[in-house]
Amino acid sequence: MGTVSVLESLRAVLHRPTENSLRTPLELRAPAGALPLVLRTMTVRDEQEWDDVRMRNADWLEPWESNDPMRHRLVTFPQWIAMQRRDERNGDAIVFVMVLDGAIIGQISLGAIFRGAMRTGIIGYWIDERYAGRGLTPLAVAMVCDWALQMPTGPRLHRMEIDLVPENERSRAVVRKVGARYEGVKKRYMYINGIWRDHESYSLLAEDAPQGFVRRLLSDTPSEKPHELS
Repeated sequence: MGTVSVLESLRAVLHRPTENSLRTPLELRAPAGALPLVLRTMTVRDEQEWDDVRMRNADWLEPWESNDPMRHRLVTFPQWIAMQRRDERNGDAIVFVMVLDGAIIGQISLGAIFRGAMRTGIIGYWIDERYAGRGLTPLAVAMVCDWALQMPTGPRLHRMEIDLVPENERSRAVVRKVGARYEGVKKRYMYINGIWRDHESYSLLAEDAPQGFVRRLLSDTPSEKPHELS
């Protein structure tokens, strides 16, 4: 066997899907009646466009930026994409770009996936300021919930969590629109913009929308406030 064949065989073994590997969809498309939003996984070809969107929205996103206080070495974009593929294989996380009319307008991720008795994950998102307030982020959240909680090709989780800084009114509007349940405050939960910040925690359960989260979003009148635990 030649050297190239040996390397290819080793790569196939190392990258072999596990029992928990995510069956990564090529894309998720909003149904008829919704804005024509597409969610797809990222590739190295997205680097320039993704960088342009982030640079253009630097001031808009900075107050809510999270980072690891113990890790100061930045990764390159190709390294980040490789990390995403690894997380998908391990079943730990998945990152989608939000695409409208062929252009990247934001990002939504499902991370911290736990299976077993919990079957839960955490959703994070950001959107280009020019597209904020048009219902695209709630639609993206609902699409990810439908895939992760209900579709046979998804990880079949039971609970989705969204955490937000209390001052982030736009993110609170998102959880209100998708009908998320308020669960309380997590003290000093996440490192945001150089400070450990408290976060409000919200959840969505698989049984909350048996008809589908997108369908519920499109048919419901937005509530005045998120549902609270009784």
